[in-house]
Amino acid sequence: MDKKTLVLGVIGADCHAVGNKILEYGLTEAGFNVVNIGVLSPQEDFINAAVETNANVIMVSSLYGHGEIDCRGMREKCKEAGLNDILLYVGGNIVVGKQNWEEVYDRFKDMGFDRVYPPGTSIETAVSDLKKDLHI
Repeated sequence: MDKKTLVLGVIGADCHAVGNKILEYGLTEAGFNVVNIGVLSPQEDFINAAVETNANVIMVSSLYGHGEIDCRGMREKCKEAGLNDILLYVGGNIVVGKQNWEEVYDRFKDMGFDRVYPPGTSIETAVSDLKKDLHI
């Protein structure tokens, strides 16, 4: 079976690179082909990389709290690019301040994200969800 391809990066004006590299390592070790677009990445970079690599998943990381703003409209842009079935994952410190997690989760689900992870989520959790969602 071919390796599933993931586009991974840190969205918006966020420059937190350490967690991104840890995710890349853990996901690669779990058997995924990881295309890491790095930090300070606009939505278009994720989408272009996904189109170019025929990716199965876009994984968005954000730690500076503005992920909600940076992620708005991403599902729609994916559809415009022909990525109708791509899985969208997002995680990290994706909102500013201490907000009710259930409400944050619901807002990102309403934006079209398939998986929404709070700060501190383990790589093992993401790998398990990827395997479920990708049927591997």
